[in-house]
Amino acid sequence: MPILCEIVTQERAVFSGEVDAVNLPGSEGRLGILPNHTPLLTTLGYGEVIVRRGGEDLYFAVGGGFAEVQPTKVIILADSAEYAEEIDVQRALAARQRAEKMMAEGVPDDPERYAQIRASLQRAQIRLNVSQRRRRASAMPTDLREPRQDEG
Repeated sequence: MPILCEIVTQERAVFSGEVDAVNLPGSEGRLGILPNHTPLLTTLGYGEVIVRRGGEDLYFAVGGGFAEVQPTKVIILADSAEYAEEIDVQRALAARQRAEKMMAEGVPDDPERYAQIRASLQRAQIRLNVSQRRRRASAMPTDLREPRQDEG
């Protein structure tokens, strides 16, 4: 029995479909969601959402937000979200380099500015991690992948 998963931002619907499982970055740690999960509402950290559908994993980079879990539905309301294949790797590398340079030059005694730079660095690194993970998974021969329940 599948569970409906929706990943949305203020700008657009990033993903919507029936899936077998959802793994997401809760602010207190990773959460694995299967059909008939107990209802909950959680804040999201920066990280990777992994959606398993029909033996295939789909990867998304998210930057904060909320997730509402119901027995038949998971709604992820993300501040930012991108499907792994949408990520512009060169742009993410440039963003990471800019943030690292600002950190190396010394952050002013402004806690808000420090938080902005740190968040920028985190977002860039997550985007790079998600894009690399997707490329590794698609390049891996099927017989070397972790076996799925439906693959025997």
